[in-house]
Amino acid sequence: MSDREARVVAQVNKTLFFGGKWREASTGSTFPVEDPSTRKVLCDVADASKEDGLEALDIATRVQPEWAKTSPRERGEILYRSYQLLMERQEDLAVLMTLEMGKPLAEARGEIAYAAEFFRWFSEEAVRIEGGFSISPDGKSRFLVMRQPVGPCMLITPWNFPMAMGTRKIGPAIAAGCTMILKPAQQTPLSALALAHILTEAGLPEGVLSVLPTTDAGGLTEPLLTDGRIRKVSFTGSTAVGRKLLEQSAGQVLRTSMELGGNAPFIVFDDADLDAAVDGAMLAKMRNIGEACTAANRIYAQSGIAEEFSARLSERMGALRLGRGLDEDADVGPLIDEKARRKVQSLVDDAVERGANVLVGGGPGDGPGHFYQPTVLANVPFAAELSTTEIFGPVAPVMPFDTEEEVLHAANDTEFGLVSYLYTRDLNRAFRVSEALETGMVGLNQGVVSNPAAPFGGVKHSGLGREGGRVGIDEFLDVKYVGIGGIS
Repeated sequence: MSDREARVVAQVNKTLFFGGKWREASTGSTFPVEDPSTRKVLCDVADASKEDGLEALDIATRVQPEWAKTSPRERGEILYRSYQLLMERQEDLAVLMTLEMGKPLAEARGEIAYAAEFFRWFSEEAVRIEGGFSISPDGKSRFLVMRQPVGPCMLITPWNFPMAMGTRKIGPAIAAGCTMILKPAQQTPLSALALAHILTEAGLPEGVLSVLPTTDAGGLTEPLLTDGRIRKVSFTGSTAVGRKLLEQSAGQVLRTSMELGGNAPFIVFDDADLDAAVDGAMLAKMRNIGEACTAANRIYAQSGIAEEFSARLSERMGALRLGRGLDEDADVGPLIDEKARRKVQSLVDDAVERGANVLVGGGPGDGPGHFYQPTVLANVPFAAELSTTEIFGPVAPVMPFDTEEEVLHAANDTEFGLVSYLYTRDLNRAFRVSEALETGMVGLNQGVVSNPAAPFGGVKHSGLGREGGRVGIDEFLDVKYVGIGGIS
């Protein structure tokens, strides 16, 4: 590591954070955090056990009543100060994220700004928690409706957006007045630990937040979800893990938010602005090296423009430069690990065996890291495995189609329903297709839909609930109704 990199890593406390204190794991165990661009160990981090989790839950339960009484303005100001600190330290936090996750530094800077915006958004929502008052239909009583924090929460975040997925969950939990236990992904715990530093500096009271990295996710989380004192679980990750968490949550009838897998169709009609469509495809496919649940997984180009669209996309993808994320000229960093790279290669090989043509890329990149070349596949058959499997890598499969009816059937023929993308200049078609697509979000003539001010989430097996927007805080609030009688 360079001196700069070593300094940034050294700034982060590598122990567990709960009760407002930094502590070693109860077992004394640690685990290594690797740089995916070099496969070298950055540092070792404390490895939380079941016992650590239960102690953190004791603290969260004890602190919850007092924290719930804090004023909305106070909670909002803690979030706003945290927003300011994130932006002030954007550069160091971006370097830290790139070291543990691999994404290019420019994208890491963008994620810090995106992550910070969740704190700013929910700092404003904290003072807008509203209830209601009304007269009963017969006029003999009154209805008082209030909203209160659900209680201690379990927050589980993925490795691909290690800072933003933390703030997207922590922000509304703080705004609502909930205590929380955050379990970050094993591959990227450093960003979460840095976030704990910032929230503490911003004035978050002791015990409101715990951060527990671990190599035994199930061993830590299952006892907490089945304990009875956790009242809410918010998870971002794979559908398979989400199903398991839902099963574990059912026994205690927990409130759940699940942001799960995606299989996003990206549809380009003959009448689309091709320049805009190619720009949008580059964003939808290559944001975060393609390691995003919102990534364009299936690109459908209408037959009249399919060849030209594929050629333009190939030219753009072929010009991208692979490299370590901290190299300023790198456009594409490494995948998170070797397992991810093998999966991507397997999907490309299957598509080629079924008749797809490799226009650019198609194999691993050079160097010791987990690099994979930006790849465009043309004439990919609908039956290819990548049509039903989330690629999570820099591979753009282009599938030609003829009719609107045909592409809608193909786009909706999946258990997933997170996001779709649609490019057309026909206003009637834009509304018709947007309404027909079975997803929670649609990008109409744009390649990015994520925004802290908008509700993020999917349908079908892509999840439950929404994060962000005006409804994001609702996931952390219970509704209480008080009936007032004896009024004449």
